[in-house]
Amino acid sequence: MTPGAGSHDAAPRAAGALALAGLLAVLLTGCGASATRVDGARDAGRAFEQALASRDYRAACGLLAPETRAALQEDEKQACAKALEGEDLPVAGAVNGAEVYGRQALVHAGGETLFLSQFTGGWRVVAAGCTPQEDKPYQCAVKGG
Repeated sequence: MTPGAGSHDAAPRAAGALALAGLLAVLLTGCGASATRVDGARDAGRAFEQALASRDYRAACGLLAPETRAALQEDEKQACAKALEGEDLPVAGAVNGAEVYGRQALVHAGGETLFLSQFTGGWRVVAAGCTPQEDKPYQCAVKGG
């Protein structure tokens, strides 16, 4: 073996180890952020469902995305709380899970699905009372324009 031959092999191994460590750090950091977003979406969906269950439509309106709240008020020609009460949305007993895709989320609650978006102030419901339709998009009772 010639002098320096071992160090020649060590350099690529060291670089590979550093690259692997960097990749693992990125993956672990991404998983932590994702878990936080999933928890946030699930908590917002749960809060919305709890507000509906307690008939606190004012609190439920506070959890709607601004565009959704505006569309609901415009469609029903009345304040959000009164308009939301008139929608007769299903009230789920529990939130079954959440799926987060970037700044968008689906929250499964009973037999319905809520669609949420992440805003500066947190997660907000952009569509509620949504049920899947065979070979078509979800049908939602409340949604933005």
